[in-house]
Amino acid sequence: MKVTEIFKFKNERIKVLHFTWFAFFVSFFAWFSMAPLATTMMEDMGWLTPQHIAALGICNVVLTIPARIIIGSLLDKYGPRVVYSGLLIIMSIPAITFAFGDTWAQLMISRVILGSIGAGFVIGIRMVAEWFPPKDVGFAEGIYGGWGNFGSAAGAMLLPWFALAMFGGDNGYRYALALTGVICFLYGIIYYICVRDTPEGKALVKPKKASALEVSSWGDMIKLIIWTFPLGGAVALSSWRLNGMGFISDTILYSIYAVVVVVLIFQVLNIFKVNVPRLKEGVPEVDKYNFNNVAALNSTYFANFGAELAIVSMLPMFFQLTFSLSASQAGLIAASFAFINLVARPLGGVLSDRMGSRRNVMLIYMFGICLGLIGMGFINSGWPLILGVAITVLTSVFVQGAEGATYSIIPMIKKRVTGQIAGMAGAYGNVGATVYLTLYTFVSAQQFFFILAAGAFASFIYCYFKLEEPKNSFSEEYYLTNEELKQQEEADANATAALAQTKKAL
Repeated sequence: MKVTEIFKFKNERIKVLHFTWFAFFVSFFAWFSMAPLATTMMEDMGWLTPQHIAALGICNVVLTIPARIIIGSLLDKYGPRVVYSGLLIIMSIPAITFAFGDTWAQLMISRVILGSIGAGFVIGIRMVAEWFPPKDVGFAEGIYGGWGNFGSAAGAMLLPWFALAMFGGDNGYRYALALTGVICFLYGIIYYICVRDTPEGKALVKPKKASALEVSSWGDMIKLIIWTFPLGGAVALSSWRLNGMGFISDTILYSIYAVVVVVLIFQVLNIFKVNVPRLKEGVPEVDKYNFNNVAALNSTYFANFGAELAIVSMLPMFFQLTFSLSASQAGLIAASFAFINLVARPLGGVLSDRMGSRRNVMLIYMFGICLGLIGMGFINSGWPLILGVAITVLTSVFVQGAEGATYSIIPMIKKRVTGQIAGMAGAYGNVGATVYLTLYTFVSAQQFFFILAAGAFASFIYCYFKLEEPKNSFSEEYYLTNEELKQQEEADANATAALAQTKKAL
């Protein structure tokens, strides 16, 4: 696919791509609405402190972890159109509630629930994969992720201006925050009306059971269980840190622990329920895939998207305090990290499509993240501001490019469970953010950047040994097994019969 094609709006697949990246944009616009207005909130409420803001930053990502797993299963079962529309409409409620919250309980609970909107990213991955072939999917997923991810940068640039210039007054920031919820509600309706799940004549291939990810061997099932535990562990970690900071009681903490244990047990039972009969029967060779690829991409998204979420959450305040800037100035400068999403993430997808090896592109990006984050760790008040911004932008090029490279591989691992694989990798992005933001409460900003660099290097090493080049990386069609082809044919036959019945009735 050429760059010029993305402006051919009469092409239906291009139209779907644009509607879908904007749905992602809207979700991120609402999700990261707090960061650029954090200092304004502290000034207005009086009792809010930087510790409160750090705690809200943890709350903002913690529920996204289970939400991405749940959403991944739902979209494989019901299709991306219904799930994306429903998520945006439902999440408008906590967005508006947070805007007008006056107590810690109101702010914390609404922010925890609103974190679920970050799961919207996973939905678009499946939608884009349905409309674009393997040879073009990297670029298309890059456009989706990069332009959608720009929602956080748009929030950093526009929300302070909305609060001061458009609404003004003491409650201007509240109306600016509430606006994000209104936009979510309206666009959820628009998205449902304007898109469909698949192109004409193509059915949505679904797994037989969507309650847990299908695997190909007993060893892979053990690996899946092992990789499931950190998802609950991140929720427990966040709760432990909030308790240590004095924001939740011991009773609530132990209740959360109990819920996490129950949910993990339930998920492990689902893994057995889905996979034990399948493995006993024997998985055909053509239906197998290597779970190590899923695990490797979990690690990359932990390191790159986890770093992005953490950096976006703390960067406005970092620039404001380091260089003595106003909230608006710091928001605009910090937005440079996410602003580069417009080109960096699509570039990662394009390079993955065109360089002949998706694996090697992934490795180069992860090593580049290490170097960029080390550079950011040396930024201090003695630096020229322009140099600090330059290092930030350069690091962002690698971070967002690596995200694009990650999701150019995911749709090719196993087509019918793309939603669940994308959901798991996406959840690990939030596990990364949760772990990083928890560590951030213990260290200085400069030390924090070095921690992020260490995480990226660990992922680079893991991918070097475990990540494989996927099958049919650059073909015209996705690799489908006989079972999946049969399901596709049955779905097509049902669609044809339904169309004929409709015409007869008319």
